[in-house]
Amino acid sequence: MTVPGAPRPSAAVLRAFGVGDRRPLLLPGGQGTTWRADGIVLRPHGDVREARWRSATLARLAHTDGFRTPRPVPSTDGGWLADGWEAWAWLPGATDPTRVEDVLAAGAAFHRAVAHLPRPAFLDLVDDPWSRADRLVWGPEPLPSEPLLDRLAAGFRPVRAPSQLVHRDLLGNVLFAPGEPPTVFDWAPTWRPVGFAAAVTAVDAVCWHGVPIGRLPALGQLATAPGWPQLLVRALAFRVLVLQLLGGWDDDHAARHRPLAEALLSGAAGTLDA
Repeated sequence: MTVPGAPRPSAAVLRAFGVGDRRPLLLPGGQGTTWRADGIVLRPHGDVREARWRSATLARLAHTDGFRTPRPVPSTDGGWLADGWEAWAWLPGATDPTRVEDVLAAGAAFHRAVAHLPRPAFLDLVDDPWSRADRLVWGPEPLPSEPLLDRLAAGFRPVRAPSQLVHRDLLGNVLFAPGEPPTVFDWAPTWRPVGFAAAVTAVDAVCWHGVPIGRLPALGQLATAPGWPQLLVRALAFRVLVLQLLGGWDDDHAARHRPLAEALLSGAAGTLDA
């Protein structure tokens, strides 16, 4: 099944990654832009600086019993990119957003493995809705005015935790396969407290996958994240702002996110200063 208007790897791109004789098949998820051809997965690479750094980093990252990642596939010219596309080794498995604790555990293992990496300069330059929202939520500039965002921003407090490279979008980007470590893929890098990644995961689980708000304190203990309630406030503001920047903020989205905002701002999920 194809998605109308979805980018499709050209014959030249398929040849560049050594699968010119294969017919690519559209994979579920990936915003309708991810394809499998034989043993590789192809997708548009986004920001060139980020894509090259991510491939070079994950090509040599040591895996553990707690996680693995797909390895990047080089093009025939020895680079990581070809005509707007990147390629990754296909690994079996399926995502399961209801396995929040398992996603957090895989994320924690991944973050331990990348904790030694320095901050890449391109993080200040990537220009997409997710990166812009991330910088706004953590930066000094005021957020765009919107009733729910205004209330969340008023609840911002300093987060006293060190930053490192983290994966900003874990919940739908961890594959589970029997007998294998979880596969962390589609790394969306940012330089934040490691608990922010867990908080975004928890916010997504509550707002989109029916996880009860009452489970948030337990998830925070699992994530061992200092300032957990405040990280949740930032994570919720981040998700709301992304939807606004994408032009998709509507009454349904507001209804999904408002109950969590009310709980956080009222202290039902913990105090903002915790």
